[in-house]
Amino acid sequence: MLDIKFIRENPDLVKQGLLNKNSKDIVDEILSLDEKRRSYISKTEEFKAKKNQVSAQIPKLKKEGKDTSAIFQEMKVVGDEISQLDAELKNIEQNIENILRHTPNIAHSSVPIGKSADENVEVRRWLPEGFSFENDFKILDHIELGKKLKLLDFERGTKISGSGFPLYTGKGASLERALINFMLDVHLQKHNYIEIMPPILVNRDSMLGTGQIPKMEEDMYYIEKDGLYPVPTAEVPITNIHRDEILAEKDLTIKYVGYSPCFRREAGSYGKDSKGFLRVHQFNKVEMVKFSKPENSYDELELMVNDAEDILKELKIPYRILMLCTGDLSFSAAKCYDIETWSPAENKWLEASSCSNFESFQARRANIRFKPEDSKKTEFIHTLNGSGLATSRLMVSLLENYQTPEGKVIVPKALQKYTGFEILE
Repeated sequence: MLDIKFIRENPDLVKQGLLNKNSKDIVDEILSLDEKRRSYISKTEEFKAKKNQVSAQIPKLKKEGKDTSAIFQEMKVVGDEISQLDAELKNIEQNIENILRHTPNIAHSSVPIGKSADENVEVRRWLPEGFSFENDFKILDHIELGKKLKLLDFERGTKISGSGFPLYTGKGASLERALINFMLDVHLQKHNYIEIMPPILVNRDSMLGTGQIPKMEEDMYYIEKDGLYPVPTAEVPITNIHRDEILAEKDLTIKYVGYSPCFRREAGSYGKDSKGFLRVHQFNKVEMVKFSKPENSYDELELMVNDAEDILKELKIPYRILMLCTGDLSFSAAKCYDIETWSPAENKWLEASSCSNFESFQARRANIRFKPEDSKKTEFIHTLNGSGLATSRLMVSLLENYQTPEGKVIVPKALQKYTGFEILE
């Protein structure tokens, strides 16, 4: 959530930031409400001071035997004025809160300005030794490979749950589990994250805290009877670990990593490519979350991207890094890198990870602060998260890049100790 003081002091900057994010300009409306709010606070304080002053005189007047009925009547009028002002003030503050909860974060100054994903900027790419975008045999896509090698069964997954709910079978299930365990181990042993196994159902406050609600509510599954949401990403429960807490500066940066299944309705995806793993409602993901001091958060973002890259380098899967332009940034992000892996069958790059710095946007919503050692005041922390990685698109690239002319799939060496087999046939 944006800081109203920041909006008050930087109205033009916020207006331009919202324009760059293709978002509605709320600055004038917010400033008008804020001015009215401060006016009401001032009036209320004046009335309360008057009431306190007169109330203090009543015992003295009574002691002197003077009639205080007129003063009591006057104080009743003042009390009614205070009650009315308090009610109006509460209404104004709720309006401000509602507007700010629907207002996105603004982009960091280093983010390229653009209207859509077409204006994202490629930062770098990495290709394994001997890799070529050209193939000298017919490439099967992940659906054909999954069916041929009895790894995946999308038809039965649809029968069980509906479209977008994949069913892994046999060695496909083993390969998926191997991927998850491998990624967790790399982040724990090489990158020094703390492992978390979070709940996969969260309450509304948790979804509000990380910014999924109210803006993206239509994309969320919801269990109405219990008021709980299946997580769209482990970012939600892991970030909310420290909701309404004050962290010690000496403990920062805190680095968590956790696996969870993820659930998204993808309500706005009609007409997009949705075959196989390209767009699913349930998928598995290993998530990295950081709690950082503000002055370190952009260095921590670069390190987080490197951590995700290490996974792909060990798997020897070609990838590229994109810096998202302002118009393609998510609601909560101030800066984001996408990591895309190459799909030879689709002949395009597929998003497999996003690494974002939210600055204090989520922390302000979730009330996560830290106390600097040399200060009595607390500050809002900066939160970051990144996929390390999501397995669905990664599985597409793995199967397709490691296939042989005979239609078999070689298991990457990094995974073989996890799978117990070297080839899928």
